[in-house]
This record gives sequence, C-alpha cells and structure tokens, in this order.
Amino acid sequence: MADTGVVETLLRRIEKVDDGVDSLEAASSLGVDHQVIVGAVKSLQALGDVISAELRSSKHWELTDEGKEIAEQGSHEARVFSSIPLEGLSQSELMKLSFGKIGFSKAMSSKWIRVDKAHEGGPRIFRTVESVEDQVREKLLLVQKNSGSQLEEKDKNELKKRKLLSEVTVKSYWMSKGNSFSTTITKQETELTPEMIANGSWKEKKFKPYNFEALGVAPDCGHLHPLMKVRTQFRQIFLEMGFTEMPTNNFIESSFWNFDSLFQPQQHPARDQHDTFFLSDPALAHDFPQDYLERVKKVHSEGGYGSQGYKYDWKIEEAQKNILRTHTTAVSARMLYKLAQQKFTPVKYFSIDRVFRNETLDATHLAEFHQIEGVVADYGLTLGDLMGILHQFYTKLGITKLRFKPAYNPYTEPSMELFSYHEGTTRKDKLVPFINF
Repeated sequence: MADTGVVETLLRRIEKVDDGVDSLEAASSLGVDHQVIVGAVKSLQALGDVISAELRSSKHWELTDEGKEIAEQGSHEARVFSSIPLEGLSQSELMKLSFGKIGFSKAMSSKWIRVDKAHEGGPRIFRTVESVEDQVREKLLLVQKNSGSQLEEKDKNELKKRKLLSEVTVKSYWMSKGNSFSTTITKQETELTPEMIANGSWKEKKFKPYNFEALGVAPDCGHLHPLMKVRTQFRQIFLEMGFTEMPTNNFIESSFWNFDSLFQPQQHPARDQHDTFFLSDPALAHDFPQDYLERVKKVHSEGGYGSQGYKYDWKIEEAQKNILRTHTTAVSARMLYKLAQQKFTPVKYFSIDRVFRNETLDATHLAEFHQIEGVVADYGLTLGDLMGILHQFYTKLGITKLRFKPAYNPYTEPSMELFSYHEGTTRKDKLVPFINF
C-alpha cells in the first residue's frame, strides 16, 4: 500500500476539481517523485472504482548533460573563438583545452577561424571574423525554457546528432472521480472468515474483487528424467577428459557394421531373431565400402593379420540384413574406418545412446537400454593407459576405491573387470563374530 498521507492528499485534490488531475502536476505541486504518485494511483485502483485513471504519454525534448553545459557556458565552437586572441593561438595550445578538438572542427566549418600552417613555430589559428553569434546555445536555451516548439525539426535533429538533445517519452495518469469515489479509504477484505459469517459482519464489509486472470504459482515441473540426468553427468565427464562425442543418431544399422566388422561370425547365436530385431522394410543395405568389405570377408573365411579366421563361407546376404543396432560399437567401427582413410591423428571418442535387444520383457528387462562406450586410438597404448582412463572417469563420479581383475572376453585381449566398493555402514560388532580367527 502506498503512503496513506499521499493517497489522502491526492483524493482531496481530485475532489476539488471537476475534470481531473494530472499525475505529473500533482507530483510537482506536492514536491514528491512522480513514482510516488504512480504508486498511490495503483493502490487506489486496487480498491475498486474509487478513481478513474487514464494512462497518457507525451514526448518532449530535454537537454543532455553536455547540452546543459553548453547552455550555461556556450558552444564548443564559440568558446574556441573566444579563446583565440587577435594575435592568434598555436594549434597545439588550443587542442589542450577540453573543448578544443570539437570546437576547432565546428568553428572551421562555420569559417570563423583559419589555420596558418606556415607560421613560424608551428600551425597557428587566427580569427576570420570580428564576432560570432552562438546559435547553438540560443537554441538550447529555448528548449530549456520549454520553448522548444519554436525550433524547426532540422535544428532539433542536428542538436540530437551532436548529443545535446534527447527526445523523452513521459507517461502520466489523468485522474478523475470514479463511481465509488470517496476521500476516506476503507481497507478491503481479502478473505471471508467463519467469524464474519457467524456474526453477520460480512454484510458491511467491502471485499477486494477476485482476480480470475491471475496466473498463480507456477507448478513445479519440467525436471529431467533420472536417466537423462545420469547421461548428462557422464557426457560432461567425457568432455572434460578431452573425448569427442560420436554421432549415434542411426538406430538402424546393417549387420555388416553391427557384427561382421567386429569379427562376430555369421552363425553366432546373438545374430539370431531371438536376440536381435530385424527390419522388414528396408530389409537390406547395399552401400558398403567394397575394399573394406572384401578384407572383412577374407579375415572371416580365411584369416589374416595374425588371425586364423573362422574358416566358413562368409555370405554378403547375411551382412546386408538391416537391424536395430544391438550396441553402439557399430558406430565405433564406422569412426575407426573413417579415421583410417585419412592421415592418422590420435583420437578419443565416446558415445552414450540407446541400443536394442529382443529381450523377454519383465520387471527388470526392456527391449532397449543405454550403452556407454569409449574408444582411444594412438601409438604405444598399453593396458595401463586404459586403467588410468577408467580410474579418472570413476574418480570424477566420486568413486575412488577401485579394483581391477583379469578376465576372459572372446572379443578383447587382454580383458579385465572393474570393481568398486565403499566402507558401508554395518557395525563391526555384527560382522566380527562371523570371522574364524
């Protein structure tokens, strides 16, 4: 609520006039800031139809700080003219004055002064006229005296261009009596209480109108899914470690990239319909790098690069089958092939995205899940480098107690498993009796 004294004074002013009161004039006569009057108007509007307030806007010209200085002391060019004695003034001395640079340019344009560049001792400035009329100051004084309407638009624009004038939009209220006008303020009730109903006092109370347009408190919503929170956290850690995210927006993959390029034989059980989703349309893929396809075929059927292969008849028909990717390693295979086609540079790739398996749905299994994958390619890498990367990753997650265990995996050599642990909260006196010393 605004200042009660200002509100009551404003109501008495409105009561004394028939047409209305301007808020700017009211602020001036009361000696208060205009925003105080605006606050009083809004408080009265909240009480109902006590007053009628029409918002009005007007534009007028005001002097800038520099304009006020010129109105008081004269324009830069006039002050430059006044600073030059009859015997002239060296240009270097003039430029030391605060108004020298701007005033010199304007005075030269008006042909009030001239420069003798051949003068002994350096360029010297002389007057070319006996006296000048400071029209800039006169125009600014007119605006200062609220007589700016006498100026032409080109004069105003020129002064505005010199940043001596600014056009200001002023908003004010025209206040008049409302249908429920009164010079006394009665606080409106905002709540109907049981006591008011019991004693009947609600009949004499004035209640504040209910605002059906109010938006109310915004509902607490729009949170990230817990899975997306974890994904975002893991992604940020990879980026901090210098990894580049691989493009994983192709959920549909050919069997060649998903299985064959990863040295998984075509008769492997994982490639059966019981474990993989096969597409019916389009059922087959046709776009393969032929030279790479031939090398993959040879390794499967005959061996090569230190491998004896699987010794079976590799078929392109199996490699062409389109599926929903069973792992994001298919993307890694594509990225490594792309890397091999150019001059080698060390890289670190990662991906976090969905993969699909033909699982039996139950409380703990779905047909899709997320896979996190990282690939590092460089010369001279060892198992120790891998262990260091994994240790750094889990440390950023807050997991510092790690153990590495050798393991067997038919698709990686060497292989290992990673375990983490924490102290727990179980009391020692519960565990010690189980130990046989």
